[in-house]
Amino acid sequence: MRFTSQTSSDGVTEQFFTLDEIPGVLWTPQDARGPRPLILLGHGGGQHKAAPGIVSRARRYAAEGFAVVAIDAPCHGDRPRGEEFERILAEMRTGMAAGGNPGALVAGLHGHLAGQTVADWQAVLTAVQRLDQVGTGPVGYCGMSMGCGLGIPLITAEPRIRAAVLGLLGAYGLAEDAARVTVPVQFLVQWDDQMVPRDQSLALFDALSSAEKTLHANPGKHGDVPSFELDSSLNFLARHLT
Repeated sequence: MRFTSQTSSDGVTEQFFTLDEIPGVLWTPQDARGPRPLILLGHGGGQHKAAPGIVSRARRYAAEGFAVVAIDAPCHGDRPRGEEFERILAEMRTGMAAGGNPGALVAGLHGHLAGQTVADWQAVLTAVQRLDQVGTGPVGYCGMSMGCGLGIPLITAEPRIRAAVLGLLGAYGLAEDAARVTVPVQFLVQWDDQMVPRDQSLALFDALSSAEKTLHANPGKHGDVPSFELDSSLNFLARHLT
């Protein structure tokens, strides 16, 4: 892991890094020493590790004592976009313009990225846990939309993850993996989501095998998640990771 920059403000230290070909950012409380709970943040489709919503969430978590890490998903942010990804993306856009099923089309794109994403996260998690200011404490995951679609396969493959905040996605292509998720989950649904049919969101929540899972449904479209849900996710993760 090679750190390329470091800044500190408002009690939070932000460090950009690369691990092999994986670009990422680590946030920790300023002058942090010793192990602490770690939260992995998965960004949405077309976004990246330093998108405004990711940064604001990460800084809030870090200010409360967590270590937080985000990486660019394959073909996003500072990573190259391969020919196969471009082909699948073009087919998805064409299909949506023609009135195709958006859930099924998005699931195809997520399926293309999932395998590499899981391997990337596992490598980054191992590297970050070797740092003195992080250590091998409990791990949580938070990801909405594409972050949910790529996070569910990660949670099923990675036993170090003990709790997750997920949502804004439907069950297309994910039901089998979701049935293998047993960690506590807080799941968000936007009731008027123009991108994800409500019945598919509820189907994904239903597919999760977690003994503890909570559904948070709010009015509004895909990007209209209320700001108070950040506080709720913080309380949820603190309850299960600290």
